Amino acid sequence: MPKPLIVVTGKNGQLGWEITQLSATLASQYQFKFVDVDELDLSNPASIPDFFTHYQPQYFIHCAAYTQVDKAETEQELVLSINATSVGVLAEECAKLDCLFITISTDYVFDGNGKSPYLPYQETSPVNYYGKTKEIGEQLALKNNPKTIIIRTSWVYSTHGNNFVKTMLRLMAQRPELKVVADQVGCPTYAADLASAILHIIAQVANGNDQFGIYQYSNTGIISWYDFAVAIKEAAVLPCNVLPIPTTDYPTPAKRPAYSAMDLSSIEAAFGVVLHPWQERLNRVVTLLQSN
Repeated sequence: MPKPLIVVTGKNGQLGWEITQLSATLASQYQFKFVDVDELDLSNPASIPDFFTHYQPQYFIHCAAYTQVDKAETEQELVLSINATSVGVLAEECAKLDCLFITISTDYVFDGNGKSPYLPYQETSPVNYYGKTKEIGEQLALKNNPKTIIIRTSWVYSTHGNNFVKTMLRLMAQRPELKVVADQVGCPTYAADLASAILHIIAQVANGNDQFGIYQYSNTGIISWYDFAVAIKEAAVLPCNVLPIPTTDYPTPAKRPAYSAMDLSSIEAAFGVVLHPWQERLNRVVTLLQSN
């Protein structure tokens, strides 16, 4: 009997790459198929059914997305196709095969006016177009496939790809001083931890755990981008002076939520996912990056 097939989109992104790194440890249990735009073009939703006809997966991990938050304000048609319409089609095609659909969403579905961590089923009200398309994608996924698990995450970083940690390390090595926004608050996520959590959830579902729906995952602890930058500087032992500034001093085309910390208790309770402190994970990644 062939091993169940797990398809993973966004193979060159941070999360897809981290799942690639872990896949070898599960090779005795599952087959993996990692894809990017060459094999599955999310800007062309009509092409998606052909992919499923060919591969027929049992599990589908959807990591790919349009994530350029500022550019999304002007490329609305493309963003809607990738982050919403295609997600609905993927969920529908998975449903035809009785395939578990796990799709990654974002803290940017919230308006940022909260004062305590957002709960998974709390009302969403995005303040930018990127967040709006991810909200629509969530709704379509849940509507089109009862076996859907949505995992919202935030502030993702890794040793791979482009992210805040790597940008800060590069700029701090080049400049004596950096100004970082101090009034946007949320939770960092080490992509390798999220990758591990997703594969753990698949094992749980394979063993009969059918608690589908919306979940949230990050590392534990709530900080500002300024706090994050200071911690990066300290972990890397760099002399750069980091200064706090308000969002008004750093205008961007897309508005960001001021507060987007998420409550993580349901993913821990439903699937036994282990949560890790952000500072510990950041120190690990900085050490890995500095040793390369």
